[in-house]
Amino acid sequence: VQLQASGGGLVQAGGSLRLSCAASRRTFAFNDFGWYRQAPGQERELVASLSSGGDSNYADSVKGRFTISRGNARRGGYLQMNSLKPEDTAIYYCRARWGQWYWGQGTLVTVSS
Repeated sequence: VQLQASGGGLVQAGGSLRLSCAASRRTFAFNDFGWYRQAPGQERELVASLSSGGDSNYADSVKGRFTISRGNARRGGYLQMNSLKPEDTAIYYCRARWGQWYWGQGTLVTVSS
């Protein structure tokens, strides 16, 4: 199974983007899953997570601006990013659990000032 993140791009500060995470297997269910990001020269960090039971958690730096969600029947995962800031610039990765954890390939988000 492969996960693929998409939806990144170049946006001005204050703008919005919606990231998507899709699985190569149609039956893959996004149970526990999360979005991570890694900026140049920095370690990968957790941005937002959504548990199988529906509990969400966010990094303090994105609270109130980002929203994590799942698709119907737990197909697909999303990250709505609003009020983007230059410090949000990073490669964003999704990670989901379906039996075991899987990492997705990243998508680059660049926020210009």
